[in-house]
Amino acid sequence: MNKSQSSRKTNLFMVLGGIFLTNAILAEIIGVKIFSGEKTLGFQPVNWTFFGEFVLDFNLTAGAIIWPVVFITTDIINEYFGKKGVRKISFLTAGLIAYAFLVIMVVTRLVPADFWLDVNSETPTGGSFDINYAFNTIFRQGGGIIIGSLTAFLLGQLIDVYVFQKLRAVTGEKMIWLRATGSTFVSQFIDSFVVLGIAFYIFGNWSLSQIIAVGIMNYIYKFTVAIVLTPLLYVGHGMIDKYLGKELAEEMITEASKDRSFI
Repeated sequence: MNKSQSSRKTNLFMVLGGIFLTNAILAEIIGVKIFSGEKTLGFQPVNWTFFGEFVLDFNLTAGAIIWPVVFITTDIINEYFGKKGVRKISFLTAGLIAYAFLVIMVVTRLVPADFWLDVNSETPTGGSFDINYAFNTIFRQGGGIIIGSLTAFLLGQLIDVYVFQKLRAVTGEKMIWLRATGSTFVSQFIDSFVVLGIAFYIFGNWSLSQIIAVGIMNYIYKFTVAIVLTPLLYVGHGMIDKYLGKELAEEMITEASKDRSFI
């Protein structure tokens, strides 16, 4: 590999890693907001009943909006850099997410300045407003949610890369859609239930049936969006092949497919 090829390979990993890191960290931070998918699109809530006990709609965390970008980026990194590339960026991201939560924990405990409270003491309609309480409520997350999110994230990434490479061994260079959606199908099933189980069953007070009900709803969304966005995987693949050049791209893909171990 000459200097130019090495530079292109490094640049590619930096760009993909930057996209992965940014979206994963943002998804964790903005995930505290729960939005109605139906009302956002102008529909009435579906009011589905699970287990004859829980009425559920497509109420999702705001982080779900950009998680599909993480799915696609994971598959592209997997395609060109293999298990080592995904593992490297996943552990780095987990560390930075933990760092972000640590910083948030510290700043939410800082004593607010009096003038900051005063100039933000009213809403536009004249009602009273506590901006420090709002700031802390928005940014601060419980320990159970943080532990659940990080555990589910790492486990989901490891499973995704393992299934992706196993499917690639069967499909070869063809059928990118199959290994991308197949790995997402398995990894996001685990991710959807692990994060809820740890955050709200082990550390919270949800029942097992509620965990299953909400997990099913989250999984339906994640997998559906992953299928819808599959064409973007092909677009990205084509752009990268053009940037790297056919020879280097094929060399990287071949090298990436060799390691099929789980860890």
